[in-house]
Amino acid sequence: MKLALCIGINDYPGTENDLSGCRNDADDWAGALMARGFDTRRLIDSAASGAAIRTGIREMLTRSTAGDAVVITYSGHGTWVPDANGDEPDHRDEALCPHDTMENGPLLDDELHELFALAAPGVRTVLISDSCHSGTLTRLNHPIGDHPGRTRFLPPSSFLTPQQRLRAALLTTNPRKPDPRPTALLLSGCRDTEYSYDATFDGRPNGAFTYVALSALATLPETATYRDWMRAIRGRLPSQDYPQTPALQATKPQLAWPILA
Repeated sequence: MKLALCIGINDYPGTENDLSGCRNDADDWAGALMARGFDTRRLIDSAASGAAIRTGIREMLTRSTAGDAVVITYSGHGTWVPDANGDEPDHRDEALCPHDTMENGPLLDDELHELFALAAPGVRTVLISDSCHSGTLTRLNHPIGDHPGRTRFLPPSSFLTPQQRLRAALLTTNPRKPDPRPTALLLSGCRDTEYSYDATFDGRPNGAFTYVALSALATLPETATYRDWMRAIRGRLPSQDYPQTPALQATKPQLAWPILA
């Protein structure tokens, strides 16, 4: 069984941070996954609430058994919040921003880890995230796309209450080691210290990472692995207009998985 959930959020009510290319990203990922035999569901804009995303991931993983594949793609804002349990060296929990982030908060990496842990042993679980956190500049390749776009970052100050910001500033914890057990292969649009960019290509909005990743995928043989895919993606990103460094986090066995299979 091959299951996929493609999430795309352009509309962020209560903010001035709407995006342009995320719905197209979700459609493009869905098309690529359906072509590879995945039973694919989409969550777009208001349908992509935090509860709906959690439920969608949970249902797919609890249905799956050894040998199945589960792929979640996310295009939308990313953010961070102060780390509350001491397991982050940078003192930040990275997070995804559902449509209702302003009312119900983001989806933290700690919770994603717990959700992915629901998968039975032998399930190939993949998260592809075209979202951002904060930015630095690394090496540059030739320009791509029509023009520089906006970043996919929702500042924590936009949804944390004054009381939460004060509590975060005063928070002290006893650091603990991160859980070393990987729960999913992660292919992301940038490092956790960088931005991912909303862009346009030939007049059509897309995430820079999504566009490059799917373009690279089309050039690879069916036997290609995630390591091969990342090499092809990194041939075009970072670029002069999009200084984001795509990242791959996986165990050695996961790196050898055939792409989206």
